[in-house]
Amino acid sequence: MSKASSARVARRIATAAAYGGGGLGLVGGAAVGLLFTELQLAKHHIGGSDDEPPKADGSYGSAFGRLYDGQPLRLAFLGDSTAAGQGVHRPRQTPGALLASALAAVAERPVELRNVALSGAMSDDLERQITLLLSERDLAEAPDVCVIMVGANDVTHRMSPARSVRHLSDAVARLRTAGCEVVVGTCPDLGSVEPVGQPLRWIARRLSRQLAAAQTIAVVEEGGRTVSLGDLLGPEFSANPRELFGPDNYHPSAEGYATAAMAVLPTLCAALGLWPVEDERPDARRRESILPVARAAAEAAAEGGTEVAGMRGPWALLKHRRRRRLPPPEEAGPRYAEDRAEDVAENR
Repeated sequence: MSKASSARVARRIATAAAYGGGGLGLVGGAAVGLLFTELQLAKHHIGGSDDEPPKADGSYGSAFGRLYDGQPLRLAFLGDSTAAGQGVHRPRQTPGALLASALAAVAERPVELRNVALSGAMSDDLERQITLLLSERDLAEAPDVCVIMVGANDVTHRMSPARSVRHLSDAVARLRTAGCEVVVGTCPDLGSVEPVGQPLRWIARRLSRQLAAAQTIAVVEEGGRTVSLGDLLGPEFSANPRELFGPDNYHPSAEGYATAAMAVLPTLCAALGLWPVEDERPDARRRESILPVARAAAEAAAEGGTEVAGMRGPWALLKHRRRRRLPPPEEAGPRYAEDRAEDVAENR
């Protein structure tokens, strides 16, 4: 499908979401039936994990607390198992902890992390997660920035794209009203999951990218920013599946989460005004440009690590930010000593 066609499909989904439309016949009924029949077989082969993701809530960048006497930055994570950190065993390996540590290093101030993501969640769970997040504090103490990773379960559970996007759009609007900056990691490429074969792989990739592009349109129009995780979790993961996928061959490993976090960090910093101002202009050498929102969304869905941020009117800025290597992850709270002891034992 061409980028122009992808942009039209994404706009149709986003428009249907805005007006309460249902599912769109983007893939034939027979193909959809085959997709989900094969997906159930693939799930048996993949295995999966029932382990609870490690809890990483807490304060990061404590060393900066002695130098900074203001309030810590407040970072929240929402979404599904990827946002929760399913597939790793130590809190510091989760994407929330990785980004909290990196954000503290960039901002040179402590960062308070709160993760309300839920393994298995779909976009319709975001309302509950936001209520949980905001009810714990006064709106004056709402998170400074929220990272949302969601969409994969919407595809595998056959939620209509329009309904999925509508829930995400409502979530972003609610967070923006509360004064939060929002960064959304869009639907990953389910065609990159190693045990998935054809024709399921092609169909899963197409559905994933269509949803990711429509998510981008909705998020940008509500004042958020997106980072494409689709292709990022595609070729790189396909080339190194043993390193970047976890033991269940479905969720990322610690190295996989670090790869995704490196892509999200520059956008997270830009949303908080921590990135150099000159980097906010498009750089033609990096194939950056100002495009209509739908076209930018389609371009981003096809290439991982691509950021889309809104401009005036129907325009969006397409950025290929340079990835920055993350600082050594810091553990929050007393678990750090326990995990360090485990590391030493494992390396003996």
